[in-house]
Amino acid sequence: MGGDFERLHPQLQRRFGVGVSAGYGCVGRGVMRELRRGPWWVRPFLAFGATRNIMFPERGRDVPFQIDNHPYVDGFGRETVTFVRTMEVRRGRRRRFDATMIFSETRGGIVDYLGTHQHLAVDLSLEATAEGALRLTSGEQRFYAGPLGFRFPLLLSGSATLLERYDDERECFVVDLEVRNRVLGLLFGYRGEFVCEYPPGSVAPVTVRPYREEIRE
Repeated sequence: MGGDFERLHPQLQRRFGVGVSAGYGCVGRGVMRELRRGPWWVRPFLAFGATRNIMFPERGRDVPFQIDNHPYVDGFGRETVTFVRTMEVRRGRRRRFDATMIFSETRGGIVDYLGTHQHLAVDLSLEATAEGALRLTSGEQRFYAGPLGFRFPLLLSGSATLLERYDDERECFVVDLEVRNRVLGLLFGYRGEFVCEYPPGSVAPVTVRPYREEIRE
């Protein structure tokens, strides 16, 4: 984000200051006031993604959740931060939405690997709003599996927009995410609030790391 980082609310600077050199992680716990998804015909797409912890088909309200942001150096020597969201969509059923982020000098920005096997690499754009919130938008997507590697058409996927801010009155973080397809409309989304703690450490627990790492960015 460069100098834009300094424009974020101080609590957001602390939360997104997680890194190996910083020596701490961030664990947020709270409630998703709403889990959203599109019409019935997007369910198969979301159900398939759920097999790799990439979105999921359930809807819900007041869903307990946790987000784990932990830094580590991956098997290719890249500093990485986990973004693992775990949601208790109903009793006995938990869903995860896994991502790991790196800074790519080659692409000149953040690359977000989605899922347990990093099959999908997504370019991210981050900016600070005038109010000190963080706005994230997704861009080009690439699919990698074994020898396969190709640009994933957005017509068959979705573009994400996330807004995260800090509410000073309630002393909590507030997040709102939407993933939309330009033809089908809304695919997936959530909005909620949470509070954070900052455990020390620069080695992410194995439970939040991907099963497979991808060198291609």
